[in-house]
Amino acid sequence: MEKPIIIGIAGGSASGKTSISRKLKEEFAEVKSVLIIRQDDYYKDQSDKPMEERVKTNYDHPFAFDNDLLIEHIHQLVAGQPIEKPVYDFVNHTRSDVTEKCLPCDVLILEGLFVLEDEQLRNLLDIKIFVDTDADVRFIRRLLRDVKERGRSLDSVVTQYMNTVRVMHNSFVEPSKRYADIIIPEGGHNSVAIDLLTTKISSIIHRTVL
Repeated sequence: MEKPIIIGIAGGSASGKTSISRKLKEEFAEVKSVLIIRQDDYYKDQSDKPMEERVKTNYDHPFAFDNDLLIEHIHQLVAGQPIEKPVYDFVNHTRSDVTEKCLPCDVLILEGLFVLEDEQLRNLLDIKIFVDTDADVRFIRRLLRDVKERGRSLDSVVTQYMNTVRVMHNSFVEPSKRYADIIIPEGGHNSVAIDLLTTKISSIIHRTVL
């Protein structure tokens, strides 16, 4: 197997990173094996901490992630080796006992808040994308997601956004936009940008085949 094309998709919380990842996977799934890895699953394990300590974790700071393990797993996939990817339990605020076996692929999509913030991760990427969505839209999407899917209360989501999410976004996520090869406004709703992106990926795949 040839070295996979590695695509990094960064952007603020609920900016549309996952939507773009899924659209790209749908586009190439029939001709190439595509694997999506979410940086969120590489939050550090907190099973040694009581719940009252876990809930205080600043999930929007780069230090919350186990990037060493993520980078190690990317190197394994590039070398043609399968990995046991961690799965994060957002209800219990720690890494789940369950892992997900991921096989080597032709196209590897890495999505997460700090995919472009970390230099070691950036250096692994063939295409670097930043999803640029207005703050009010991101907040509404995050509010709905965290209440419906992650068991959070409305008050806790609002407090977390005001105290950490907004500050961390401005400090770490937004500045990483300067490293992007492509900036996509409005995430998965920007069909023109996604069409251009798929054309670019197709050209790389074609060159690799030749």
